[in-house]
Amino acid sequence: MTHIIDGHFDLLMDVTIQRERGKRKVIEREYLPAFQEGGVHSIVSAIFVDDAFLPEMGLRKALQQISSLHAEADESPDTIMVCKNAYDLNKARVEGKMGFVLSLEGAEPLYNDISLLRVFYELGVRLIGLVWSRRNWVGDGSHFSAVREGRKGGITDFGVQLIEEAEKLGIIIDVSHLNDEGFWDVMEFAKKPVIASHSNCRTLAPSMRNLTDDQIKAIASTGGVIGMNAVNYFVSEKDEESNIEGLINHVDHIAKLVGVEHIGLGFDFMEPFMKYVSPHSSLTTMPRKIFDVVKGHSSVPDFTRCLRKRGYKEEAIEQILGKNFMRVYKEVWK
Repeated sequence: MTHIIDGHFDLLMDVTIQRERGKRKVIEREYLPAFQEGGVHSIVSAIFVDDAFLPEMGLRKALQQISSLHAEADESPDTIMVCKNAYDLNKARVEGKMGFVLSLEGAEPLYNDISLLRVFYELGVRLIGLVWSRRNWVGDGSHFSAVREGRKGGITDFGVQLIEEAEKLGIIIDVSHLNDEGFWDVMEFAKKPVIASHSNCRTLAPSMRNLTDDQIKAIASTGGVIGMNAVNYFVSEKDEESNIEGLINHVDHIAKLVGVEHIGLGFDFMEPFMKYVSPHSSLTTMPRKIFDVVKGHSSVPDFTRCLRKRGYKEEAIEQILGKNFMRVYKEVWK
């Protein structure tokens, strides 16, 4: 059976909010059925802090989300496991549990204190998206749509320290949401495989959140993986072409450019969480309504069927569904 990994899911903000409202076993009750229906075994759970809480509450909000995942695992020990390496992910699968790995989506909780990275590592964080679509101490993010701003920047001196320390600890560098200037700086400083956990191809959908062909080649040259993003904005400029077939077009493009071994899943499902988006967030000013072209984790088999329809063999499908990300995890994690 294929080990299916979703390399990016904003699960914990919702779980934390629900737990603050007194609910328990949120993952088991509200998410596990869809994971099981879709055959998903492992989830990279992103720690995301909304603009409204920054900068003062970035660290607190991140720690609350980590605490929520550990509490959920304690409440549902037969179905949930917090994983810190590839061995844990495989162990969870063998035992019939969902394996969850923590990722920072944006380094804001660290402020400019590199020593905090070790703390997050000890708590289980194994991937770090350097920025979200905004500026922080590391660098500048790529905006969803044009904004009024001055000159963009690349990776800062703190960002260089962060990349080096993360790789020393065994934390994977994730360039999704990073602007072009910062991307090429990462390529200069990173020594281990780099991923884009939830980004598509700019050639097919010209969002700055997507990757150029040269960037795709650069990630592949590190041995990295690009997770396919199911949000309509990053699939096509036209909503009528934003569907699973459109997402498979991005798979095709990357496969032809650098090979199927650099493709994974990073669906970034957003529909369930739009209710939490701050009125001041850039997400609320976008000209098109956001929707997911794959309708949740229960629909992963639909994505797989489309891959077969396009002519992908079982070995290639297994790589896309999880083997490629697992290869990077084994190489970088300790």
